[in-house]
Amino acid sequence: MKRNFTLAALALALTLPAAAQNLAIVNGKPVPMARLKALEAQVARSGRPIDDQIREQLREEAILREIFMQEAERRGLRASPEVKAQLELATQTVLIRELFADEQRRHPVTEAEMRAEYDRIAQSMGQEYRARHILVDSEEEARAILSELAKGAKFDELARQRSKDKGSGANGGDLDWATPDVFVPEFSQAMVKLGKGETTREPVKSPFGWHIIRLDDVRKAQLPDFEAVKPQLQQQLQQQKLARFQEQLRARAKVQ
Repeated sequence: MKRNFTLAALALALTLPAAAQNLAIVNGKPVPMARLKALEAQVARSGRPIDDQIREQLREEAILREIFMQEAERRGLRASPEVKAQLELATQTVLIRELFADEQRRHPVTEAEMRAEYDRIAQSMGQEYRARHILVDSEEEARAILSELAKGAKFDELARQRSKDKGSGANGGDLDWATPDVFVPEFSQAMVKLGKGETTREPVKSPFGWHIIRLDDVRKAQLPDFEAVKPQLQQQLQQQKLARFQEQLRARAKVQ
């Protein structure tokens, strides 16, 4: 009796590790715990936190997948040419995704690379302009405002009273600091020709109407602090590295 008990306990001990590796047994077939881990990894990549409720939902999903898979196998669907082609594509998608992830792990973006890119962008940046404008519907009205300005009227007051751009008009026509590419070409071309404190002598026509523009100041374009843009720099450089990796593989491949 003692020997039988020992053998039973040994058998139980040997089966425990195997059972612990399985999520469930469905129709006699084990569902490995690795499937639950894979589902959890998918959720984690989406940024959602995994709590006990989510984990239980994923467990049920893994079980349902096994049930549905067994039924599909029973019907012989795996042998379908269409299914075989889709399975091949799915396999490729997973492997390619993991290849790219592995390449990024092997060649991560360094702090030095991010700082070098930050400095390159800073050096290549042009001028920023701080301008004001008054926007009206007609050339006649715009010329009337220019006449008032020539007689000593204050630009910011006229902007508040007359500009149909209510956003900037409420601030005296102030458009804040911006690079020329922010504006429509007609506006930016007229603005960059002005000196500090100068106002356009003629109304400027754009798709929005007629502008009177005053340039208050010019400065070299300012970048946000390095730490503020570090995540964007990292993502951009990662994409560049991955693109080069793809190009290198394509160039080495023998395609006939």
